[in-house]
Amino acid sequence: MVRSIAGMRPAARILLLEAEALRPILEAAPPDAFDRPTVCDGWSVRDVLAHCGAALTRTATGDLHRFKPEDNQADVDARKTWALADVIAELLAGYHDAAAAIDAAGGSLDAIGLGEWVHGGDVREALDVPGAYASSGLELALGSLAERSDRDGRRLRFGPAGEPAGGLRADAETFVRLTAGRRPDPERYDLTGADPADLALFR
Repeated sequence: MVRSIAGMRPAARILLLEAEALRPILEAAPPDAFDRPTVCDGWSVRDVLAHCGAALTRTATGDLHRFKPEDNQADVDARKTWALADVIAELLAGYHDAAAAIDAAGGSLDAIGLGEWVHGGDVREALDVPGAYASSGLELALGSLAERSDRDGRRLRFGPAGEPAGGLRADAETFVRLTAGRRPDPERYDLTGADPADLALFR
């Protein structure tokens, strides 16, 4: 029996929220919009959607690979001959199926939920949707980023304990962009004691 969304792990809930947020945007986009480039080097909107659909399908079925660039590109290439409608259908179905798998995994697949939400931001940015990385699920994403910082040992300490040598002031969306390596606007954050690249937890 599938648990209600309120009882699911945050990384699973964020996928269900993303499915609801992204569907109307994709439905409203003209066909040529899917050819627009994204922040993901060499990938169009369609390519990002194909990657996400493949990753979600693999998560749901347990057919995981390393998610290295070459693996991800192979998944995208395998969908080049698909109709756009089929790429989108796999994606939207994948959100729900993968959410159940992530919830059942007890934490080992949480990074996938966060990564797929960030890719939703990549798509929204390319389609000129305001607040691309601040869609529904933002609060869950911020919590996941904090947990990932602890788990990966990437929480930055600017100087000795009690004597910080630097700091960061940014709005929530810009913080997401910084930690995800997604072209933050320099006018929207103030960082001292570190380089923006030091804050990126994944790319």
